[in-house]
Amino acid sequence: MTGPAVAAVRRAVRAFLQSVEPPAELCVAVSGGADSLALAEATAYVGHRHGLRVRALVVDHGLQDGSAKIARDAAEAAKSLGVDEAEVRRVDVTGPGGPEAAARKARYRALAGHELVLLGHTLDDQAETVLLGLGRGSGPRSVAGMRPHDPPWGRPLLGVPRTTTREACAELGVEPWDDPHNLEPRFTRVRLRTEVLPLLEDVLNGGVAAALARTAAQLREDSEALDTMADMIFTRAGGSEGLDVGVLGAEPPALRRRVIRRWLLQSGVRELTDAHLRAVDDLVARWRGQGGVWLPGNLEARRCRGRLCLTSQPTTRGE
Repeated sequence: MTGPAVAAVRRAVRAFLQSVEPPAELCVAVSGGADSLALAEATAYVGHRHGLRVRALVVDHGLQDGSAKIARDAAEAAKSLGVDEAEVRRVDVTGPGGPEAAARKARYRALAGHELVLLGHTLDDQAETVLLGLGRGSGPRSVAGMRPHDPPWGRPLLGVPRTTTREACAELGVEPWDDPHNLEPRFTRVRLRTEVLPLLEDVLNGGVAAALARTAAQLREDSEALDTMADMIFTRAGGSEGLDVGVLGAEPPALRRRVIRRWLLQSGVRELTDAHLRAVDDLVARWRGQGGVWLPGNLEARRCRGRLCLTSQPTTRGE
């Protein structure tokens, strides 16, 4: 007989798959932890009833002794829970941004290449993401948290608390692996999980994680509506060849900056910050004949005969 936690995870997966058009093969990222094992079982259970094949993808980051065995054990656990196939992929974790960021980038690269990959992010992970966005002042896109469906990534468990996935594993009779990195206080997310959120739950009498997740969902809906409106303005303003300043100047800042952001990203500007975006916006809203705005990638945004335009600049500037 299915326990209540297993049933809750299966319901979440079923609801997610009903909201998308799933491919013939579903992929599930499996680490061996409670979240991913509970997700793997639920995906196999629901997927097979819809005639879908289910594959588990296990990423071996190689960051600790015995990582190869841990990955193999995770693959075997996933197969015991009903997936059709389990595959281990070894990655090299290098690059800027610290070990957390480098491991995340390596993991996503290893998981890419499939039409739909389900990830075991829970309601608690969503709450942590919202807090990180608030602390960094990253704006509504960051505070809106993770999207349930951001192709090729799917996150069916964003409404399921972490306690439920642990209970599901207990009901299934599987012992999840606890990554020791999840207890390392040098990682920001660990301190949020073990110090900040428990304190907020205590001070605010509980329900904080769920409230943060609801806030993320509300902001995401608002942002999607604003993005739709910004798309129409982008078309009227002229699109990728430059933006009509007159069209932009008639719009509220929230919409205007969305249009400018889309234009800059589509034009090849990377690592775009809020300071960059506001400086370019000043060429519209606070125009006093000022010069251009230097942007990452040796690009410069400036006003050209009533339009915002983007030009490449020599890499030797300032030498």
